[in-house]
Parts: sequence; structure tokens; C-alpha cells
Amino acid sequence: MSPVNPANSVGQVAASQALTRTPPAAAADSPAKIKDAAQQFEALLLAQILHSAHESGGGWLGSSGDSSSDSLGDFAEQQLAAVMAKNGGLGLAKMIAQGLERKAL
Repeated sequence: MSPVNPANSVGQVAASQALTRTPPAAAADSPAKIKDAAQQFEALLLAQILHSAHESGGGWLGSSGDSSSDSLGDFAEQQLAAVMAKNGGLGLAKMIAQGLERKAL
């Protein structure tokens, strides 16, 4: 019995799963996936805006400047941005999704 190298077996499993999970082109252009991608993009932009505002205006949420509060603040900014994008945000996700859906047709 030969020893199993965990790194190789994990890599092989991941590679085989990646090959079997490749979605067909039609599924990649579904309206739900387009909407989700557009919301994620808007959330990323909103998180960057919130992060810039946080850096320029000092701390928020009572952050004291240590690494744990910085991490908590970054997480809060990301979550706030995700919720804002999901609930309409700046309206960018809706415009992006409409443009991509037209191109997909």
C-alpha cells in the first residue's frame, strides 16, 4: 500500500470538481446570475466608498485604531455594502443587470 499525499489528493479532487462543475453557457447568462453578479459588483463599489469615507473621517463604530477593531470595521463596511446593494443601493446593480440581460438576448 503506497502512502497518500494529502496535498495531491486534495488538488486532484478540486481539479476534478472544477471540471464537472463547469456550467453551460446558457446557465451563466441566466437573469438570476446576472442580477447576483451586478449586486456583488455594486456591493464592492459601495464597500470601497465606505472604506474611503472611514479612512478620511477617522474611526466609526467606536473603533480605537487597533487591528481587531479595524477588522471589525472592514467586516461591518462589507456587510453594510452588501445589504445596501441588495436593497437597491445606488441603482447601479439594476442598470448593469438590464444592460447585461439585453446583451445576453
